[in-house]
Amino acid sequence: MSRDGKVVSMSQESELTTALAEAAATAGHAPSVHNTQPWRWRVLPDALELRSVADRQLAASDPDGRLLAISCGTALHHARIALAAQGWRAAVRRLPDPDDSELMARLTDLSRSTADPDAMRLVQCMRIRHTDRRPVSDEPVPTAAIEQITHAVTAEGCRMRVLDRDQVLEVAAAAGQAHAVEAEEPEMRAELAYWTGRAGAGTGLPSEVLPEQPSQTTVPGREFGRSGSLPIGPGHDQAAVYAMLHGDEDERGSWLRAGEALSAGWLTATRAGVSVVPLSAAVEVPGTRQTLRQLLAGIGFPYLVLRLGIADPAHAGPPHTPRLTTAQVVDTSAVR
Repeated sequence: MSRDGKVVSMSQESELTTALAEAAATAGHAPSVHNTQPWRWRVLPDALELRSVADRQLAASDPDGRLLAISCGTALHHARIALAAQGWRAAVRRLPDPDDSELMARLTDLSRSTADPDAMRLVQCMRIRHTDRRPVSDEPVPTAAIEQITHAVTAEGCRMRVLDRDQVLEVAAAAGQAHAVEAEEPEMRAELAYWTGRAGAGTGLPSEVLPEQPSQTTVPGREFGRSGSLPIGPGHDQAAVYAMLHGDEDERGSWLRAGEALSAGWLTATRAGVSVVPLSAAVEVPGTRQTLRQLLAGIGFPYLVLRLGIADPAHAGPPHTPRLTTAQVVDTSAVR
């Protein structure tokens, strides 16, 4: 076979497509809003395409596709790291076709390199990373860990601002207001009920990962409209660190990059033993999103609020959320 004037053997072609398919499958571990997994991969002979799936977009709470793009960004970063762990370099073309709104990214110009040991360790973190909505322990988050997480976020073209006590209280008020607004919207309540009632579907949030009662936290967690079965213990979040992911633009490309930054920061946190809970409610409501922007002095745009902490070792954490099968999210028909 020939590619760009170069002769490529069938074995090399097969090795590449296998690596692309495995990277796409590994990206299935990525976090997404309400575990919607709103992506689909297409494996080509010399590229890997990431597409959004409109049927898994939160039409009521995310009409602009902000959280959908962030979710797709986490999957994109997972795939990039998985390829690096296998010893492949790839160029990333984000939103490569203005006429194809579902095409989020294309990984192309693949070339062989040395397997990246750091990427290999992050792939291991992908398999153990999860969202633990319980209150964190009283153990403070090490300063070095915060610096590592911040560096990982910054390396992906985003920024992370650690919030002071007064700012945390403002975020708490904004989150409470956002929850009140969404509770009054029948479409949002129905949407939340749908994504927390999909037992056995491979997506959504099962009862086992939802708190059995509201947590005693400064910034209120999302009210899912139903009680779960996850014991939360007696803790609070006094030792938690709250931070905001933000950037200079508020459009699809920046949301996609924010998702890549979220993935990078979260995997780094997992490696450092730090629990991460993304809080998106205040970003979903235009009024409270503007409140968050004011915390940035009107310069830049908020993407997500993060709660960082050390999980309570005395209580078992939640299980991993379910995942769609590889066949449901990876299309290999072009290379069979």
